This record gives sequence, C-alpha cells and structure tokens, in this order.
Amino acid sequence: MAKRKVNVRARAIKHGYRSGLEETVADQLKKYKVEYEYENKANTIKYTIPAKDHTYLPDFKLPNGIIVETKGRFVLADRKKHELIKAQHPEKDIRFVFSNSNTKISKRSKTTYGMWCEKLGIPYADKEIPLDWMLEKPVATTNKK
Repeated sequence: MAKRKVNVRARAIKHGYRSGLEETVADQLKKYKVEYEYENKANTIKYTIPAKDHTYLPDFKLPNGIIVETKGRFVLADRKKHELIKAQHPEKDIRFVFSNSNTKISKRSKTTYGMWCEKLGIPYADKEIPLDWMLEKPVATTNKK
C-alpha cells in the first residue's frame, strides 16, 4: 500500500502538483471544463501571525472567486494559519476538500477535520469539489486587502 501512495504522489509531482489529491481535484475540474488557477502567485493572500507577516498560496481559485484548499493531513500549524486568514480576510471564500473529513485532528481529540470546519463556518467536502461549488455564481464583495 505504501508503494502505491509514493507512486501517486510521484505522478502528481511529475504533473506539477504537490499531492495526489491536488491532481485528482485538477482532473475533476478539467473533466467538467471548469477554468481554474492552480497555485497562481497572483492569488497569494497575505496574513499576519502576530508580530510577523506571512503569505498563503491557495491551491485552487475558481472563476467565481471560491478558493479551494486540498488537505490530506490537516496539522495544527495549518489549522492555526487558516483561523488567522479567516479572521483577517473574511471576504475570502475559502473552502476545503479533504481526503477524509472524518479524520480526527489528533489522536487524543474527538474533533474531526469536518467538525473543525463546521465550528468556523467553512464549507468542506471529501475527495472532490462539489459540482455546485463550481456552478455557484460569484458573490459581490468589497475590495479589502
């Protein structure tokens, strides 16, 4: 089984993605003929960890403005980063596609990735982007940084 994971990741990296899940989501978008930008530096979002500026490069940005972040493992550092981004950029529509949203955030926690998203009001899905996300009309927002 471990060999298959290495091959999937190696193939994804070969095609310019960082993970097999990113490649799967890209293939899905292509299948439905949805234009997207993959880790386009123009979509970089600045956020601040107190006393230090950082940037976040979204995995996918759809034409309707929805930002899709794919996650296999969703470690504490990623969760903290996304809490800060949500607080500092409430105008951004960031959503998650997990390999498995029922995965616990840690061995000792009852909280799953999906429960974490629900607590913060963040839409999420498993394995693929829901078709309705791709078809959703853009929402007018004010131009905030």
